[in-house]
Amino acid sequence: MSRIGKKPIIVPKDVETSMKANILTVKGPKGELTFTHHLDVEIVLTEGVVTVTKKGESKRASAVWGTTTKVIGNMVEGVSKGFQKQVELNGVGYRMAVAGKKINLALGFSHPVEVIIPEGIEAKIEGNVLTVSGRDKQEVGQLAAEIRRLKPVEPYKGKGFKYVGEIVRRKEGKKSSS
Repeated sequence: MSRIGKKPIIVPKDVETSMKANILTVKGPKGELTFTHHLDVEIVLTEGVVTVTKKGESKRASAVWGTTTKVIGNMVEGVSKGFQKQVELNGVGYRMAVAGKKINLALGFSHPVEVIIPEGIEAKIEGNVLTVSGRDKQEVGQLAAEIRRLKPVEPYKGKGFKYVGEIVRRKEGKKSSS
């Protein structure tokens, strides 16, 4: 039985929730998010609390119950506080810069790489750390993962993109024989 699904979601005072058919809308200071929930669960809106209950005892209802609760909780947190991911770039000659709605990257390839920033996402660079922030947790994580995938950190010199706080296991290089 889901322990996440049982917990009610506390909605802050500056966040509004509304329900129309099976579409939940959450509005807050950072913007608005919508979510179409599965019909095997029921969402109950009361004063300052959102509760998710499952309809029936099917396997699908149990699987969707906790996921729906967590998605709604992330929506409420996103429109009130927002989310952010930080990606660090290490390596000699590697550069990044934000120009409008694009991130220009020089990653040692024969060509410069441009990444388009989606609507609702902000990116800023401080030193060698790129901070991606926004109200939708999935979009923030997806953009950070796509940027990291362009040049993942390599284990010998530690060059490339890594998340801030990520521990990279370093390998020992070749040994010379004497």
